[in-house]
Amino acid sequence: MIGRLTGKLLEKNPPSLLIDVQGVGYEVDAPMSTFYALPPINESISLFIHMVVREDAQLLYGFSNRTERVLFRALLKVNGVGAKVALSILSGMSTDEFLSCISSKDVDALIRVPGIGKKTAERLLVELQDKVDVLDVGGLPTGSRPKTNDESARSQAEEALAALGYKPAEAVKLLDKHASADETVEQMIRSALRGAAR
Repeated sequence: MIGRLTGKLLEKNPPSLLIDVQGVGYEVDAPMSTFYALPPINESISLFIHMVVREDAQLLYGFSNRTERVLFRALLKVNGVGAKVALSILSGMSTDEFLSCISSKDVDALIRVPGIGKKTAERLLVELQDKVDVLDVGGLPTGSRPKTNDESARSQAEEALAALGYKPAEAVKLLDKHASADETVEQMIRSALRGAAR
């Protein structure tokens, strides 16, 4: 499965992107929140990917940050919500606004998102109500998590913690709380594990 793509942005025609990764062009659908963060054409880009394999197609959905991908995946598990509706939700409001709507049970705000009717909004509230803490990756607003000097080292540390049995949200929280940006991958993992053992 494809989890991340890094390459050159060739085209951007909402909701579709074309990314050149070493001579292979990947078509990726993305929410408007990701489009707003895109660099100019022919610049380098890196997106978190959710891949869907069907009998008739292999579809890629791209996100500028991990939080949006976590939320997208959670939305797909809600009965009656497909990829199109999930992208519409992420395009219509930020992850923080959406999580706030779920916490406060704000049906009216959800209905204002194109493609969301009252029944779907109520279903979202019911099915996601107990998952808000898990969805709030890192416990900080989207985009405000501290940046590391080496994003690839950070990603490797998160993947290693996931391999050790930690949920993605738990891994992110442990690294945010206990690891430092100037640490190596191994040091980040050790710091996170020490923090978890306290």
